[in-house]
Amino acid sequence: MAETYDFPSDLLAGQEELHQVRAELLALLKRLPWSVEPLDGFSDTGGWRKVERPASPGWTADEQAEVEKLRQRERELAVFVTCHRFWSEVAPPEKVDARMRLKHAHEPREQGDA
Repeated sequence: MAETYDFPSDLLAGQEELHQVRAELLALLKRLPWSVEPLDGFSDTGGWRKVERPASPGWTADEQAEVEKLRQRERELAVFVTCHRFWSEVAPPEKVDARMRLKHAHEPREQGDA
């Protein structure tokens, strides 16, 4: 039977916010132009696969600031989660399993997962 862990509420909240920040950052990056700086488009058909990019207007100062703000928060949360005092209570051979369970703690449990 797999080990269950009694994660502290602040660690669970930090991991959940980390998931949210990463999802928000990914969604923002998908909406933004492919290049931070304005660049001409290009087409390269000479390689093993065709690569094409339209011209990029670049990111605005506000867009750059928003990306940096999310990346900074992501770093803060990653440090909080990985350096939390809880991990000193987990035996070294169990830390990988515990970390994986924390990453998925927000997901609803399936019937039969007990």
